[in-house]
Amino acid sequence: MRFFIPGPVGRLEALLWLPKDGAAPRAAAVVCHPLPTAGGTMDNNVVFRVARGLQHAGLAVLRFNFRSAGASEGVHDGNGAEEADVTAALDHLAGAFPGLPLWAGGFSFGSRTVGSLARREPRIARVFLIAPPARAYDCRFIRDIPQPTLILHAEHDEFGTPAEFDERVGALPSNFERLVIPGVEHFFRGKTPELEATVRAWAERSLATQP
Repeated sequence: MRFFIPGPVGRLEALLWLPKDGAAPRAAAVVCHPLPTAGGTMDNNVVFRVARGLQHAGLAVLRFNFRSAGASEGVHDGNGAEEADVTAALDHLAGAFPGLPLWAGGFSFGSRTVGSLARREPRIARVFLIAPPARAYDCRFIRDIPQPTLILHAEHDEFGTPAEFDERVGALPSNFERLVIPGVEHFFRGKTPELEATVRAWAERSLATQP
């Protein structure tokens, strides 16, 4: 069921999933969508698959539409203001699930937005960045993320291949785990089940080491 959460420039449309097996969630995650001006919303198939992988691993998962997308209010900014939308989503999860670890991540523009915010948002315990668009944006800030972080690349990503990411971002410290899904472009067409399974496996590994 869709609902609205308070955002910094108006209401944000959101959707919350609880673990499929009815168990209490072991963490709560925000999943962010790609560029709104290119049609990105929380209903994007990659975002859906990432959210379902996390849900099946035992997390509560919140998807939401950035300002201007779907039924969310406000006007697209694209230069960092959407980070405040992610903060609003984290606020909602923190209120709904007090005491649970909070994770955050996203796909494409969503990964760029979360990655930038995570550097100064200590509530985020783990980060997941799906197809970070290193060719389209300056993503060098990613290496400054202090939390345990998954980066999941598409091998032939037209917005930044793994090799282009290396060239533009540079070496990453040991808190990063990088995986590549072979043979696909930015939207993981034909391999979204593998994408979902990869995210789920990472989440289950992460939960196994969670205090």
